[in-house]
Amino acid sequence: MAKIQILWVDDEIELLRSHIIFLEEKGYDVSTTNNGDEALEIINSKPLDIVFLDEQMPGLSGLETLTLIKNQHPNLPVVMITKSEEESIMEDAIGSKISDYLIKPVNPKQILLSLKKNLDTKKLVSEKSTFTYQQEFRNIGMEITNDLNHEEWTEIYKKLVYWELELGRSQDEGIIEVLRMQKEEANQVFAKFIEANYINWVSGRDRNSPVLATNLLKDKLFPLLDGPRPLFLLLIDNLRYDQWKAIQPIIEEYYRVESDEIFYTILPTTTQYARNALFSGLMPSEIEKKYPQYWVSENDEGTKNKYEKELIGELLKRYGKDIRFSYNKVLNLNVGRKLVDNLPNLLGNKLNVIVYNFVDMLSHARTEMEIIRELADDEPAYRSITVSWFEHSPLLEIIRYLSGKGAELIITTDHGSVRVQNPVRVVGDKNTNTNLRYKTGRSLNYKHREVFEVRNPSEVYLPKNNVSTSFIFCRKNDFFVYPNNYNYYANYYRNTFQHGGVSIEEMMVPFIHLKPK
Repeated sequence: MAKIQILWVDDEIELLRSHIIFLEEKGYDVSTTNNGDEALEIINSKPLDIVFLDEQMPGLSGLETLTLIKNQHPNLPVVMITKSEEESIMEDAIGSKISDYLIKPVNPKQILLSLKKNLDTKKLVSEKSTFTYQQEFRNIGMEITNDLNHEEWTEIYKKLVYWELELGRSQDEGIIEVLRMQKEEANQVFAKFIEANYINWVSGRDRNSPVLATNLLKDKLFPLLDGPRPLFLLLIDNLRYDQWKAIQPIIEEYYRVESDEIFYTILPTTTQYARNALFSGLMPSEIEKKYPQYWVSENDEGTKNKYEKELIGELLKRYGKDIRFSYNKVLNLNVGRKLVDNLPNLLGNKLNVIVYNFVDMLSHARTEMEIIRELADDEPAYRSITVSWFEHSPLLEIIRYLSGKGAELIITTDHGSVRVQNPVRVVGDKNTNTNLRYKTGRSLNYKHREVFEVRNPSEVYLPKNNVSTSFIFCRKNDFFVYPNNYNYYANYYRNTFQHGGVSIEEMMVPFIHLKPK
């Protein structure tokens, strides 16, 4: 294994000989110089892992040398060493992106600690995370096999997401595979849990049912309308809980998380059903019955969510919320920028609903576009590309602006998505829908043990196009494929992110209440 290469720059370098010998005995390779000009020559002539840089030197000062180093090698860690404790010097050094700051006289153990912190942190954190998860693995496994309620399932999912994010930084492929298998096991048991309880939840027979999409706004958002601040409901389509946790640190620069909750969306976990249910406070068949003018069925042409504003208005009216509200849907970059410009006009409303559609488009683009597949070919990469988009999106501008104006914020979604792996055969007629995670029709042919089947849609408050209509849902990471050209489509859609079925990633989604800092 190659030795770590250190450059130590100090005009009194000879006085530090004992320190250098100490590091060399620890296995480090140390180059030295007593001035900034020579330091730059050394840095440009050989690969280095870290630089220790004296702040006070004749000729090029430490801060001047630091600036030149960062201009040419922005990712090279530099530790500033100085006799001065003046705040302005510290601020200048920190502003120039130093990796650490030590006050003279330094002892060898301080230097060693700085090396460990800057060069070995990732490795040490990875090893610690791996060891801790190995201890937690058995506990989670035992919990999964228990007869869990919906609250306990929420805690299991939060733990799995935590470990996904922690181990995502690990280089240990073995432990990552163990976590993947444990999550798959959790999804398998979760599907049985849903099949055993879902009908009782949506029918109201189970008084201990979780917060569902249909009562989310009534139970969680309406109480916040009594507050003094304007409230913005930001629905990011298809935002999974792990994606929320990935963007949370960015948002926390502007907002404080008041509550971090998970609710259960409805089946099918698609925009047409789940989002209409969320905004209307009604199950799909209830929308069709009560507001037929606002329901678009599976077989109708065009968008299935064109009456969201009307459904929100009806929900507010039903519960006596006589307030001014706005509704905006952002489907592309230009619309997002126009919304940013229009934000001052929305602050007079009590409630502002913004539907932001990037993440859903990302999941569809990842299926259809080869370059997006390559950029987001696994779960960590999918989260990473979400973060990259968010950091440069009008959405972050919206959040930054609202924080400055003291507005409260809700971030939520209508459903999540799951990375599919296992093809399941299904046969349907020409009127069968195209979704890969659920099918509805009157002549579906499938193996009963491979799906969650609902032969009577009225039991789960889903519309029926005819008397023999049924619904079937994929579990965990399965996806439906027709027998025609089976191998081609099985390979084409494998490892894509889909929604519509039964999985913890699709059904258990975030509801986040934020207050401005």
